Amino acid sequence: MITTITLNAAIDKTYYLPAFEPGGIFRTDNVYACPGGKGLNVARVVRQLGCPVLASGFVGGSNGEFICRELDRQGIPHDFVRTDGESRLCLNIIDSASGISTEILEPGPVVTADQMEAMKRKVRELAAKSQIVAFSGSLPKGAPVHLYAELITLARREGAVVFLDASGDALLEGIRVVPDFIKPNETEVEKIIGRRLERESQLYDSVRQLMSGGIACVAVTLGASGSLVGMRDELYRVHAPKLEAVNTVGCGDAFVAGMAVAMARGEAPGEALRLATAAGSANALTERAGQIRIEDVDRFLGQIRIEKI
Repeated sequence: MITTITLNAAIDKTYYLPAFEPGGIFRTDNVYACPGGKGLNVARVVRQLGCPVLASGFVGGSNGEFICRELDRQGIPHDFVRTDGESRLCLNIIDSASGISTEILEPGPVVTADQMEAMKRKVRELAAKSQIVAFSGSLPKGAPVHLYAELITLARREGAVVFLDASGDALLEGIRVVPDFIKPNETEVEKIIGRRLERESQLYDSVRQLMSGGIACVAVTLGASGSLVGMRDELYRVHAPKLEAVNTVGCGDAFVAGMAVAMARGEAPGEALRLATAAGSANALTERAGQIRIEDVDRFLGQIRIEKI
């Protein structure tokens, strides 16, 4: 089983408008609302790829009730820790004419010390029966920056493989305890290593440096052009298929889901990279974050080019 942990779960609302600019009044007939936060996007794609999954994290209030009801409807088991506040709303406004996406993200509820202790107990319990535990997204208000590091340590003690997809100080603190998988972008790699990357070869060296520190898989996302992935002491340049994106929100989460499913199945690096990239690409063809069509994944698998560096 794959367990996803979303510490700042949300309702993701996506609005599609014929055109959008600040200061206007707009009406839309095309609105989607679904459980969101990066980890819940991962959970949805894991399920769509046919792998057992359970979603956990913090939820609260009427928004938290909506998240749980929708996960039930989608057939995704869940086991959350409840907060006193209201789970957040995250808005994504997509200008259909230009394809530009504008996101507005609420901060979410404040978690208490008791609730964080409950989360630590929950992570230990779930990790003991999981192959992979994937921690994704931002930390809630009230949480210390080292919370991911604590949770990663607890999950690993129970024998789980640990993924971390975070940013900023939460990522910096998290990698100190050496998760098995991370997915930074180029800017985040620069922050991790503490210097600017002027040439692509420096990015190669940075990924090798992170792997030498014990992180088994380092996937640096490069947008539409694919990714650079260090895995099993090898470095791969992965070229994504060409496509006309409908919505790029959630593509990175779908990539994480594909990688988690491939690792849970024991796939070789090449097959794991193909599935992760195909899932991320398939997400770009749907109107909702964390959604794929299996026929798109199957079609893209044969269009992905992988070079060993």
